[in-house]
Amino acid sequence: MFTHDHKNDFFSEAISLVNLRIPGPIPVDDEILETMGTPMINHRGPEYKDLLFRTTKGLKNVFATDNDVYIITGSGTSAMEAAVVNTLSPGDKVINATVGVFGNRFGVISNRYGIDVETLDFPFGTAVDLDRLREALVQNPDVKAVMVTHNETSTGVTNDLKAIAEVIKGEFDKLVIVDGISSVCSLPVETDAWGLDVVATASQKGWMLPPGLAFISFSQRAWEAHAESTMPRFYLDMAEYKRYFELGQPPFTPSVSCMFALDLALKRIEKEGLGALYERHAT
Repeated sequence: MFTHDHKNDFFSEAISLVNLRIPGPIPVDDEILETMGTPMINHRGPEYKDLLFRTTKGLKNVFATDNDVYIITGSGTSAMEAAVVNTLSPGDKVINATVGVFGNRFGVISNRYGIDVETLDFPFGTAVDLDRLREALVQNPDVKAVMVTHNETSTGVTNDLKAIAEVIKGEFDKLVIVDGISSVCSLPVETDAWGLDVVATASQKGWMLPPGLAFISFSQRAWEAHAESTMPRFYLDMAEYKRYFELGQPPFTPSVSCMFALDLALKRIEKEGLGALYERHAT
């Protein structure tokens, strides 16, 4: 069996020399890594309750929302799947506006759950065309929701989410479900002001954290859809997250180490300010 020789610092040196030229996971600094080594706490105890409430407040600040925000131990795809299974039912029709590889994922997930997906494809390297989106909504008046990626990781294209939401919600009054995995905490996302019903993101991109946590915001309109949804769900049932949050607990065992890291990252974000953060990411 291959083991780490603690007398040889080769691994630490090699890790410090890694130059990740990928969109995520991103390099994580020493302070975050050291924070993750903090001794475990009881995830049903008062220390975790304080941690959960504090980090949730910080997340709401970044999401720019008064809506519910929940933390899932999982990848960004877990939050995307949660968006689907908590708001839709088998047989519902949705439009999936996709501009790249990751934009297709909402469609794949939805198909697996028996949802009727109307795919609105746009060429790689281009953004969602509002006229085509409007036309698709006119031709499909029975759609319940429109799914869209804010920033498409595979191409680097950023959709005009505000304008897209104005068409979906303002003109057609449909649910707006957003993949914000590579945009939230990297670009401005005005969840409430833009009328976004569900926004899914994850820790390994703009948050400057390791993979392991997913975050999802849920509007009142999304909760109304949840009440009507007949989709099977267990680990990703947002009703359970809501019920346990009111107790100051997670519904299932969380990644406590990642939560420590999130707490530190949010403190840094608050200190730097979102405006400065977005400006730094833009350059």
